[in-house]
This record gives sequence, structure tokens and C-alpha cells, in this order.
Amino acid sequence: MQLKVNKRRICQRFLRYLDIGSGSMVIMEKIEKIWLTDDAVWIRTASGKEACEKFNDYPRLRYATKEQRANYEADEYGLHWEDIDEDLSFEGFFDKRETTQLYKLFMAHPELNVSAIARRLGISQSLMAQYISGKKHASDERVALILNTVREIGQELIAV
Repeated sequence: MQLKVNKRRICQRFLRYLDIGSGSMVIMEKIEKIWLTDDAVWIRTASGKEACEKFNDYPRLRYATKEQRANYEADEYGLHWEDIDEDLSFEGFFDKRETTQLYKLFMAHPELNVSAIARRLGISQSLMAQYISGKKHASDERVALILNTVREIGQELIAV
């Protein structure tokens, strides 16, 4: 099987705006390198800053094949995997997020299928992944609903 190679992805450098914390000062940086490891996608800026996003934080990337992960396109805003319908913004690589209760739960129990739980709750898989990664903040009520759903599944399994 031959991988589809996107020459634009390999050759192009990307412009990116990074907020350096002043609230008003924004600097333009180039994304000079994008690479994949077994568990993450990494970027490096022209100034040498490196950041990654872990595949485990995104169900579609977690369950994607190596070939699907390698088949991404990049533009000035971020990365897009058309085969699995996933997007990551370059801005998100540098956002500092707290480790959430949901992150701890799903990382401690990788046997839980995040996508299936999201479907059961009627929320998008992408939103669920953002709750888990801390990119989006789930309300206390939403967290309680997710935890109760996991408990219900546990009770159903006990009854088997």
C-alpha cells in the first residue's frame, strides 16, 4: 500500500499568530515543521517552540490507522484529516489546559469507548474529545451527566 503524499504539506511553511500573553500583543510566527510520532502530532515554530497534541485526546485520531494519521493536510490555521473528519488548529497546540476529571477518567480506563459514550449522550465525538482534553469546559451538569452515563454502563455490565 502506498501512502498518498501531499507535497504542499511537505514543502510549505505556515504563518501562525501566537498570543504571547500580553492580551494585546500578537506576534506572527511560522510553523516550520510538522511531524508525527506513534502517539502525537508535533509542530515546531521558527523560534524553536515545539508543541504536540496527543492522539489519545482525540478519539478519531486515537482509532485511526497509521496511514490515516499520515494523510493530513495543513494550511495557515492548522491540520485537517479528511479521511477521519478531524481538525486541529495550530493555536490549540499552545493553549495551556488543565487536566480535567474527565481526562483522568478516560486515560485511566482506555477500555471506555469515548465515541460510543458520546453517541449515547447525543453529543458530538469532537465535543466530547474537547471536554476530555480540556480544550472546552464542560458545565458541572454536563460532567455529572457523562459520569452518570459511565456508571450506568458499569451497572449494565455487572448485570451480564
